[in-house]
Amino acid sequence: MRIDIGMLGLIFVINFVYITLNTLRFLLVMRGYRYFAAFTSVIEITIYVLGLSLVLNRLDNPINLVVYALGYGVGVYVGMVIEDKLALGYTMISVILPDPKSTLPGVLRENGFGVTQHIAYGLEGERLQLDILAPRKNERRLYGLIKEQEPSAFVIAYEPRYISGGFWVKRVRHRNARRKM
Repeated sequence: MRIDIGMLGLIFVINFVYITLNTLRFLLVMRGYRYFAAFTSVIEITIYVLGLSLVLNRLDNPINLVVYALGYGVGVYVGMVIEDKLALGYTMISVILPDPKSTLPGVLRENGFGVTQHIAYGLEGERLQLDILAPRKNERRLYGLIKEQEPSAFVIAYEPRYISGGFWVKRVRHRNARRKM
């Protein structure tokens, strides 16, 4: 059994690129970027067919299959890292604070975050609940501010599927108007 290092490298790279694109396409679909997802899928499936045919035509060497699987695993990881760096979309964060008079809402607003606050009631009495919508690219900075100001805060984050009206719509319109000038 002869090992062709060049072929193994090609198989790895092709599957790595395919799975990286596959991961990104999936995340684009989940965040509503339909056209980008469709375009990515055309490239993705072309690469997939090419890579799979290389492995299927060389099944006599099991190392080809192992390298194909390694490309798959590395591609998933790299796709997730790229998506994390792109930070597409928004995140919705609910913060529950034990002190209803906390200064955290003001600190967050001073740092450009939109905050809706209201009094909530928990097992141990009155609490302050904050709802914050933020671009995912600002998510880590937001968590840092919360942790710095209120280390005992209870924080829940999730991704909204639909946004209409309010603070963000005004900000996006303002940003788009400045770009047109």
